[in-house]
Amino acid sequence: MSDRDSFIDEVSEEVRRDRLFGFLRRYGWIAVAVVVGLVAVAAWIEWQRRGAESEARRFGDAVIAALENDSPEARRAALSDIAATDERRVLIAMLAADTLDTEAATDETLERLNAVAGDASVPALYRELATLKAAMIQQDRAAPQEVIDRLEPLTIPGAPYRLLALEQQALARIRMDDTDAALTTLRDILQDGAATQGLRQRARQLIVALGGSLDTAEG
Repeated sequence: MSDRDSFIDEVSEEVRRDRLFGFLRRYGWIAVAVVVGLVAVAAWIEWQRRGAESEARRFGDAVIAALENDSPEARRAALSDIAATDERRVLIAMLAADTLDTEAATDETLERLNAVAGDASVPALYRELATLKAAMIQQDRAAPQEVIDRLEPLTIPGAPYRLLALEQQALARIRMDDTDAALTTLRDILQDGAATQGLRQRARQLIVALGGSLDTAEG
């Protein structure tokens, strides 16, 4: 390589270096801002995650402490004092539904369940669960047809609690002395491949108690 070519290469290199430094001086702050932004976002996500974990831990501890109370009334009162939103409200309502030792307790729990069932901000899965539980509590309190009508939207094909809702409808029809309709509903449950073993067993027992045939039901 000649001295002339070497000189030209050195000059070209200096020009490129000057251009690079000029570019960094002009636009380098953008790269720095992007890096700082990414670090800030990562830190915020981590903070949110830790906050959510801490809140979930506090909620779980409060529920456990509430359930450790000796009397149903004390458990229910402690559960009612727990601040809960969205899905957690459903959990609190369901747990409170297992402490129904008085009429007042039943009324309070039904009010809580109905509030969840009617809250459009709660995911449908949990609203329907609250509706199902409320209907189960109402089996001995409301008119059978009222229970059947309330459960009807839960029995459409593909609904997550369809079979459990059908079981409750069958029980309501038994209360109406509509044995044929109850047997038809129980047979539908047995013939559904999604029915759990426990649900199948309960359906069989009811069919036998009503004088129906298991061969026909499961044929």
